[in-house]
Amino acid sequence: MSESRSLKPIKLIHITTVPQSLHCFFHGQMGFMKKQGFNVVAISSPGAHLDSFAEREDIQVVGLEISRKITPLKDLRTLWNLWRLLRRLNPDIVHAHTPKGGLLGIIAAWMARIPIRIYHIHGLRYLTAEGLQRPILILTEKISCKLANRVLCVSNSIRELVVQSKICPSGKIKTLLNGTINGIDAQNKFNPEKYPLDERDKIRKKYGIAPNSLVLGFVGRIVKDKGIAELYDAWKSLREEFPSLELLLAGPVETNDPLPVSLLDGLKSDSRIHMTGGLSDVAPIYAVTDIFVFPTYREGFGVVAIEASAMGIPVVATDIPGVVDAVVDGQTGVLIPPFDAIAIKNAVRNYLLDPSLRAMHGRAGRARVLDVFKQERMWSALNDEYHSLLYEFAPDRVTNTV
Repeated sequence: MSESRSLKPIKLIHITTVPQSLHCFFHGQMGFMKKQGFNVVAISSPGAHLDSFAEREDIQVVGLEISRKITPLKDLRTLWNLWRLLRRLNPDIVHAHTPKGGLLGIIAAWMARIPIRIYHIHGLRYLTAEGLQRPILILTEKISCKLANRVLCVSNSIRELVVQSKICPSGKIKTLLNGTINGIDAQNKFNPEKYPLDERDKIRKKYGIAPNSLVLGFVGRIVKDKGIAELYDAWKSLREEFPSLELLLAGPVETNDPLPVSLLDGLKSDSRIHMTGGLSDVAPIYAVTDIFVFPTYREGFGVVAIEASAMGIPVVATDIPGVVDAVVDGQTGVLIPPFDAIAIKNAVRNYLLDPSLRAMHGRAGRARVLDVFKQERMWSALNDEYHSLLYEFAPDRVTNTV
């Protein structure tokens, strides 16, 4: 039996639009790949987040401004700079992520004749886009998929949607294992045993949550696409029926896809709603949450849902592509229709009235994460994919040994 081995360290470049994505996507993965013999470089917009990622992962980074918005002139300049940078670095693999970073990264890699070009789909922005923006976003996805020689997808349901929409042929796109970009660290980070009762009391006190209250938790960007309007409508009914219930919202309030001012004012003025802003570590939020709610309209996978499951919390989430890979309806949580405040209220209400059901679904969720979303399995699968692509598209970089 033969196996392929690299003749020299494989230079792997990851490209993302903003460096915050690097922290979300690759914690621990870079170190694993370095141990497998990869020379890893990350390219993203400059700033403190990029610098801290370089220090934490001990890898080379290159700051290059990449706008998240559609800015044709700036994007052409970024494309030119990316092409020049890739020509200089001359990697074996370019692995590009997020719509804008993926599009410009894959085009630049194609122009620079990089042998292995991977576009990683983390979600489909066009699903909630309106007007002229929607066909533009669809076109960019098609271009990224066309010029890549492998397309990876964070979930099987999004992969199926991409194929059905004729954005990418089925033979080019795949999902590794059961999905996600990096697996879940359910032993060291998202582990309820790391948070004994006294530690949870401290977290509650920090955010002004009463010691004996029940907590409905949300983690994510505070924007319209996350279903915050429906969550607030459901909350207004729930708070009257359950006086001990409090709502904990963890995430940044963003100006892209902003909430109506009246809605944001309502959230901020309610004494039983606690808004933390953006956090680098959300595990403590889950530690004090009794029911996790995620009424998003659009998602690539819904990783926060399995983070909550890893912490033993039942999940109420929307029945949409991406999220259906994260929540098993009736086992680890409840799937509800999107845009439906009444469905949110009823699902949360059932959990509030049935503590044993909360506990049962929480236990099942954690067991599932431990079984199918281990980080080391995902890293190994990605390592195998890199070597398979290397052998297929750059055979001069490997040799066969018996």
